[in-house]
Amino acid sequence: MAVRATNVKWHQSKVSLEEIENRNGHDGCVIWFTGFSASGKSTIAVELERKLFDLGCNVRILDGDNVRHGLNKDLGFTKEDREENIRRIAEVSKLFRATGMICINAFISPFQKDRDIARDLIDEGHFFEVFVNASIEECITRDPKGMYKKAMAGEIQHFTGISSPYEAPAFPELVVDTEKCNIEECANILVTFLKDKGILRNGK
Repeated sequence: MAVRATNVKWHQSKVSLEEIENRNGHDGCVIWFTGFSASGKSTIAVELERKLFDLGCNVRILDGDNVRHGLNKDLGFTKEDREENIRRIAEVSKLFRATGMICINAFISPFQKDRDIARDLIDEGHFFEVFVNASIEECITRDPKGMYKKAMAGEIQHFTGISSPYEAPAFPELVVDTEKCNIEECANILVTFLKDKGILRNGK
């Protein structure tokens, strides 16, 4: 991507990330859900946000559909636009992490290269790629927005799993299987995972 802004300077805050995290009682991090449409990413994200908020965490969701209402409303679904979509989200996630927040991302994000770009922006140990696993057959059966039906009829182009590929993570930090676990069970797995990783502390 061409860099056009060259006369810019990063301004440091007087409040350190360590101070923020000590006050919060938890580390900031990025939880990056990836998987087919209708695999359960957004539903798990909402449940996890509720559980973490109730534990006293500063947490927020970045959701694929929501982001395209504003920040990325100028982007379509070509490979190039999808790459730019994820690049922008990765940069926003980096800012969330820098403020000590737990940022939950729910995006199909079908290409490993783009997810790796996001990972590289976040400090080690604070980016967690979570594969929300459900077979394409199961997702087609669920199809809550009727998108698969339209894609299979040729009404939607570049649709992941139908007319565009999906690259499952080779080495995700965690896999949750929504064909075997319900949404609350998946969210509880995530909470336990964050405790085990030391993200949640001070009794959270």
